[in-house]
Amino acid sequence: MDELELLKKDWNRSETSYTNYSEAEIYPMIKKKSSSIVKTLFYISIAEMVFWILINVVPYYLSSNYRKEIEELSHHTWYILLTVSGYFIIAGFIWFLYKSYTTISVTDSAKKLMESILRTRKIVKYYVIYNLFLAFISIPLSFYLMLQEDQQLATEVSNMNSGQMAILIALITAVTGLFIFVFWIFYRILYGILLKRLNRNYQELKKLED
Repeated sequence: MDELELLKKDWNRSETSYTNYSEAEIYPMIKKKSSSIVKTLFYISIAEMVFWILINVVPYYLSSNYRKEIEELSHHTWYILLTVSGYFIIAGFIWFLYKSYTTISVTDSAKKLMESILRTRKIVKYYVIYNLFLAFISIPLSFYLMLQEDQQLATEVSNMNSGQMAILIALITAVTGLFIFVFWIFYRILYGILLKRLNRNYQELKKLED
């Protein structure tokens, strides 16, 4: 059964479950569910930020080789910009989710609740797109920085013939593609399920407004 049919079944179940409730009773239920979903997204985003901080900080203090590599990379403007912007984006994402949660919690208008749900979906969508873009440039950029730091590697690459260069490019492309795919699966599982539930709430509200 495809995804559209599953959504139809979910919608039919939702319609049946609300048969015995009035519109005045349905709205608080949808509001509560939406608020709970956004609150969960908020907590997940905080956990994600802590995870990335630990991934970068713990190895820095446990491995002298890793610490040396980071210190060398810190001289590159691109590395600093990507690192700072990455944490800035996550912090902004957390802030916007918190604002969405507080807005949904206090709103008494179905229209405003629908707008908050749409805004939350867009926030998560843009955040995932940003992270996929970051994953897309990370592998090629890391390889470029390695060439700048490792003269032996740079010499080996410069001495490659066209066939070897094609293989290297194909390998970098494959690793980059795999990296993006893993990130996409991660965010689809992490945020996709909650966004589907949030979208279901939006559709229920839309039906009440019609």
